[in-house]
Amino acid sequence: MFVLFEDAGKFLAGRVLSETDASAQVELDSGKRVKVKSGNVLLKFEKPQPQELLREAQQLAEGIELELAWEFAPEEEFGFAELAREYFSAHATLGQQAAALLRLFEAPHYFRRAGKGRFRKAPAEILQQALVAIEKKKQVQAQIAAWAAELGAGSCPPAIREQLYKILFKPDKNAPEYKAVVEASRATQTAPLALLQQAGAITSPYQFHWKRFLLEYFPKGTGFPPLAAPAIKDELPLASVQAFSVDDSSTTEIDDALSVQGLGSGTVTVGVHIAAPGLAIQTGSPLDQLARTRLSTVYMPGHKITMLPDDVVQAYTLMEGRDCPAVSLYVQFDEATLEAKASETRLERVPIAANLRHDQLDVHLTEALLEDAALPAQGVPETATRFRAELSFLFRLARMLKAQREVIRGKPENFNRPDYNFRVPSAGEDGPQGDEPVEIGVRRRGAPLDLIVAEAMILANSTWGLWLAEIGVPGIYRSQASMAPGVKVRMGTKAAPHAGIGVKAYAWSTSPLRRYTDLVNQWQIIAAARHGRTAALAAPFKPKDAELFSIISSFDAAYGAYNGYQAGMERYWTLKYLQQQGIRELEATVFKEGLARADTLPLVLPVLGTGDLPRGARVRLKLGEIDLITLDVTGTVLQRLDTAPEAMPSDADDSDEETVAGPIAIAVDVTDTSEDEAKAAPAAADN
Repeated sequence: MFVLFEDAGKFLAGRVLSETDASAQVELDSGKRVKVKSGNVLLKFEKPQPQELLREAQQLAEGIELELAWEFAPEEEFGFAELAREYFSAHATLGQQAAALLRLFEAPHYFRRAGKGRFRKAPAEILQQALVAIEKKKQVQAQIAAWAAELGAGSCPPAIREQLYKILFKPDKNAPEYKAVVEASRATQTAPLALLQQAGAITSPYQFHWKRFLLEYFPKGTGFPPLAAPAIKDELPLASVQAFSVDDSSTTEIDDALSVQGLGSGTVTVGVHIAAPGLAIQTGSPLDQLARTRLSTVYMPGHKITMLPDDVVQAYTLMEGRDCPAVSLYVQFDEATLEAKASETRLERVPIAANLRHDQLDVHLTEALLEDAALPAQGVPETATRFRAELSFLFRLARMLKAQREVIRGKPENFNRPDYNFRVPSAGEDGPQGDEPVEIGVRRRGAPLDLIVAEAMILANSTWGLWLAEIGVPGIYRSQASMAPGVKVRMGTKAAPHAGIGVKAYAWSTSPLRRYTDLVNQWQIIAAARHGRTAALAAPFKPKDAELFSIISSFDAAYGAYNGYQAGMERYWTLKYLQQQGIRELEATVFKEGLARADTLPLVLPVLGTGDLPRGARVRLKLGEIDLITLDVTGTVLQRLDTAPEAMPSDADDSDEETVAGPIAIAVDVTDTSEDEAKAAPAAADN
C-alpha cells in the first residue's frame, strides 16, 4: 500500500512498511524512510506507483482554472477530494484528487487552509484585493526586469538615478529600484557601484561623496529652522583690556581672543577670552537641542556646515570693534621667570580691538621679529604692529609652556611635517561642485602665531578642567593614559592626565560656537564662576549625570564621522589637484612597507617597489590612474633619490595615515585638521 502525505508544506508519496493507529513507517522512492503521523496522511492507494501519481497530479494541477474551481467550491469548509468531484466529475480519479490538493494548496488567495487537506474559499472581496495585489506584483516584477535590462545595457533608468544614493548607502531591500540593481549586478557579474558608474548614474564624483554624507548625517538637509539668538540678560562688567583674536581669514566663528596687561611692571596678566553663547543659550532650549543634534561644525575644503545658525554665531562671535560677552581666564605670570602666580575666571564684556588673520601675518611675524624688539616691522599690517609687544611676550610664554608640557610628555613634540590649507576660491555659497580649481598651500606647524594660540588654549582647557574637578563640578574631559602605541584618547566625565599633551587634565572649553562639548563645559564653568565651591548644586549637569555620558557617546561618533568626511574631501581635492596640474610623477618618503607619503602634498598612497626600501627612503613615483569615487591612486617607484637616508624618528606622527577601504565603504583615518583650538599644534588637537 502507498500513501500521499504532507511534510513541512511539501507533498510526498511512498510505500507503507508498517502502520499503527498513530503513525506509519514509509519508504520514499529515494530509499529514505520516514515516520509519518496518521493525521498527515491524505491519500491511501494501491496503484499507480507513488512517483507516477505525483507526476500525473502536477500535470493535471496546472490545468485547473482557479476562478472556475472557486466558483464550484462550496461555501462551507470542504476537502480536496470534494472539490475534485465538483470540478472534474463525481467519479474523480486518484490523480485528479491529488491534482486538486496541489492546486488548492498553492493558491491561498483563493482558498484558505482549514486543516490537513481541508480548505475554505476566500470571500469575494478579499479575493479581489488579493488578485489586484498579485497583478501589481507582476507589474512590479516586470518593471524590475526592465530596469535591470537597461542597467545591463549601460543605461540608468531615471527612477534608479533618483534613488541612487539611497540604493547604495541606505537601501530599502524591498524597493523595486534596489532589486533591479541587485538583479542587474548578478546578471552582469558586476559590483553595484561599478555597474551604476558604467550606466552613467554617477555624473559627479564630488556629488557622490557629498550626497552620501548628507544622506547619512543630514537626511533633512543642512538648513536651520528660524531660531533667533537669545539676548544675554546678565549685567556684565566691561573688562579693562584690548583683546585680539588670531584666526584664518575664512573663520567666521571666532571663539577665542587674547589680551596682555602689565608689561614692564614685573607681573603680566594674560587673558584668554572665550565667546559666551552659554550665557544666553539655555539647556533644553530649541537652540540647545539643535546644537546637540549637530554636535560640531563640519569642515571641508570650500565649505562648512556650522553647528549653529550663522545669525546666532554672529551674535556671540568675538568680532572686532565690539564689546563681546565672554568667559575670561586671567593668569598672572612673573614677567622675568614666567612662573604662574594666580588665575581667575570672570564673566564680562571684552573689547575686541582686532581680528588678526594668521594667513596674512605668518610670513611677517617671524620668530626673529618677535624675539628682537629692535628689528623693524617691515610689511607687518598696522593692526598687528600695535600688538607686537604683547605678541612677543605671548611667544616667549608659549615656548616656555610648550617646554613644560614636553617634560611631562617625556619627549618633545615633533613638527616633522607641514599642515596644508585647501582653498576653492570659486566655490559658491552652497559649496563647490567638485570641478573648481583648487589651491593647496603649506602652513608650517609651530609658526609663532599658531604656537601662541595653541598654548593659550591648552592653558585655558587644562586650567578650567582642573578647577572644575577641584570644586566638584563634572565636565567632559579628554584623557590619554600614556603615549604607548595603541593607547587612544578617551572622553569621560572625570579629570585625568592627557599624556599626549602633557597636562594633568584637559577639558575642551574654548570652541563653544563650534563644538557641543565645549558649550556643555562652558555652562559648567559659568556655574563655577557664579557659585564657586557650591557650583555643583547649581550647574546644569550634576555629578554622575547620565546625560553627560550620552552626550559623550553621541559626540564621539559624530565628531569621528565629520573628521572622516573632511579627510576624505581633502583627499578628493588632493587627487583633483594632481589632475588639474597634470602631475604624473612626484617625490615621496617611504614610511611603511608598501606605503609612501608625498613630500609636498597631503597624500599617502600604496606604492609598488618599496619592499626592500627602509623607512625614510626618498623616492620618485610614477602615479597610476586616479579614481575619484574610491579616492584611490597608486604609485610605482621609478627612482630612489637618496642612498643612505637618515632614520625616520620612531615617534614620528603617522596619525594621518590614509587608507581607502573599498569602493562604497570609504574609511579614512586622519588627524583632525578642522579649526581646532590648536590651530596647528598636534598636541592641542590631541588626536
